Amino acid sequence: MSSLYIYGAKALALGICHAVKRLYPEHPVRGFLVKSLRDNPSVLAGLPVYGLGSAEDKNVHVLIGTPEDLHGEIAADLERHGFYSYTCVDSVKEAELMGRYYAAIGKFPSVHRLSGGVPEAGLKVYMVRSRKDRPLQREYRRPEWVTPILAGAALAGESAGSNADVCEPGMVRDDTGDHISGKNGNYCELTALYWIWKNILCKAIPAKGPEDYYGLFHYRRILDIGDDDSGRLTANDIDVVLSYPTIHEPDISEHHSRYMNEADWQAMLRALAELHPAYARAFPRILAQPYLYNYNMLVAKRSVLADYCGWLFPVLERTGELSVPRGEERSDRYIGYLGENLMTLYFLYHRNDLHIAHAGRNMLL
Repeated sequence: MSSLYIYGAKALALGICHAVKRLYPEHPVRGFLVKSLRDNPSVLAGLPVYGLGSAEDKNVHVLIGTPEDLHGEIAADLERHGFYSYTCVDSVKEAELMGRYYAAIGKFPSVHRLSGGVPEAGLKVYMVRSRKDRPLQREYRRPEWVTPILAGAALAGESAGSNADVCEPGMVRDDTGDHISGKNGNYCELTALYWIWKNILCKAIPAKGPEDYYGLFHYRRILDIGDDDSGRLTANDIDVVLSYPTIHEPDISEHHSRYMNEADWQAMLRALAELHPAYARAFPRILAQPYLYNYNMLVAKRSVLADYCGWLFPVLERTGELSVPRGEERSDRYIGYLGENLMTLYFLYHRNDLHIAHAGRNMLL
């Protein structure tokens, strides 16, 4: 049997490890490789984590399980340390692997495994752009139902409109109408979601027949949803499509402990207890499991997305008021990270009364 190392020691690498163990038992995973043990665990999934300089067997094949914008640098580093047999697990491969893994364990069903049908859903997804975006290196054919939106437009000013790398035909800005564009430094892509909620969902009049779907992508991260999937949404009465969750060890507290400080976390818990005590009571149980919905990306029925936004943004606003320093006095992305945890809470809380499907998260370079 040919064994494997997995490069990386965070959520992507852990998910790949679980999938390989389940789907390819003939290829045992010997452990994880990292450039440095600093800020990394010494054991993950019951397996050792090795620094590149301490792994002695160079003939073991390596699966690179990190964000793919790092793959070139990691591959060069592997070769410098004598590892010449490796596979870069890009986001497309990772999505296919995790879809098969979740199907095997009977969790987080894929939208692609559903039967198709008519009528097709009306899709309107907004792709978040930033004034700091660099052009994509690879061509991406954007579906007609995807509209670019400039997030943090109030901070970018009019100059973003003349930046050819950012401005593009059909782009909307999140600083028109009812907006919180100036809070983008804390809210990240969520200022765009707020704009969609207040200026589109709250004003749209549902047509008779199947309900339309709205959603949010990133400029460099998208859900693997195509034109062929729109019929699956209506035929199966899907309420929301989320990305396959990332896996954390020992539970999803690993995510917030890495990306935010405890005082901000406690401020969010206080806000949740004030506004939604039933969710606050359920949160410890949900935190004690390993699955997290990352990225604040989703595609949902208009009514479902409106309900979610109506629940989410008051919690985030109150969190900003309770934070020290207050959210208006800082710009460190913490609200965006809290949004990922709240998304996980909301949709796992409703997993039995909402019909949830999943898709891969593809990264655009």
